[in-house]
Amino acid sequence: MIREVPASGIRDHLRDLADILAACVADGASVGFVMPFGAAEALRFWEGLVPEIESGDRILFGAFEGKRMVGTVSLALAGMPNQTHRAEISKMLVHPEFRRRGLARGLVEALLIRAEQQGRDLITLDTRTGDAAQHLYASCGFLPAGEIPEYALAPEGTARRDATLFMYRLGARAA
Repeated sequence: MIREVPASGIRDHLRDLADILAACVADGASVGFVMPFGAAEALRFWEGLVPEIESGDRILFGAFEGKRMVGTVSLALAGMPNQTHRAEISKMLVHPEFRRRGLARGLVEALLIRAEQQGRDLITLDTRTGDAAQHLYASCGFLPAGEIPEYALAPEGTARRDATLFMYRLGARAA
């Protein structure tokens, strides 16, 4: 089941979120961290986002198997006065044991609906060039907006990897 995680309940899911993040990084996901990276670092990352979620500057969704969160994505609402029309997808993660079940697509679709409810019509994200996530985003209607060479270190911490930027115009959903 895909659902928004209310700010009042975020602390109840910190351990699951840390487990998802640590497992994805260990599996090679390029989501801002390099090895060695474990549960303690993952927990600190999520604890650092709690104030953004509680303030409403970030909206978090979870994919659940029973009570266990096994996937997540967040929508960071741009706060600058000239950017209130847009938001950014970040930390699109599905635990490796739960992939290929449609959870990532469900998370993206739920997030797009919520973005529209927030009055956002331009959604952006970046992903490592060549990752399977590129195919997911393209199949959900995202358009490539450019590529940045050597954007970030790979999870092993040595090589620099390119990133592809994507954009989604919510007005295009109905078309």
